Amino acid sequence: MTNPEPDAIASEILRQASARGADKSICPSEVARALAGGNEAAWRPLMGKVRQAAITLVGEGRLEILRKGKPVPVEAVRGVIRLRVPETEA
Repeated sequence: MTNPEPDAIASEILRQASARGADKSICPSEVARALAGGNEAAWRPLMGKVRQAAITLVGEGRLEILRKGKPVPVEAVRGVIRLRVPETEA
């Protein structure tokens, strides 16, 4: 999928994060790679859309964004991040 809809991206984030559980996290690149269907050249351009979908999910209370293993507010999202479902969602 080279141009997935925001809902498809959000669904894939939640699917992977839920499967991993609230005690573990996923990398946004795992979501981008899954959406790209194994096309190594196609996943990197999806990273911005994955990050934006993650920020939206945080606003809905359905996801946490982590830096250095700790949840951060969306205003502090930059650099390397990880994603996980909150305790109540797992």
